[in-house]
Amino acid sequence: MNAEELRDLALAALEDLKGVNVVSIDVRDRTDVTDFLVVASGTSNRHVKSLSDSVIEKAKKADARPLGVEGQEGAEWVLVDLGDVVVHVMLPATRDFYDLERLWAVPDRPG
Repeated sequence: MNAEELRDLALAALEDLKGVNVVSIDVRDRTDVTDFLVVASGTSNRHVKSLSDSVIEKAKKADARPLGVEGQEGAEWVLVDLGDVVVHVMLPATRDFYDLERLWAVPDRPG
């Protein structure tokens, strides 16, 4: 499965369970660690955990086992590392605080 297909699988898993403000960020030109970041919010700790479980389940069914999963205990911020795609599912306040979208945004280039 290539990076784009894996990203699409993660996006579908999050959308299936009504992930909030789901975004995909192409970071291939900024890091060699991964190709895409997918960021989504859940409405509660239980929703965050369910969203991350959905990503993990769909990935396993597609023979794309996660390399690691962090944060499921508290479910304030769960990271699912699929290699070419890293999925971050957070509570809205956590997402606002860390602002990953801004951190990974392409800066404006001078003139």
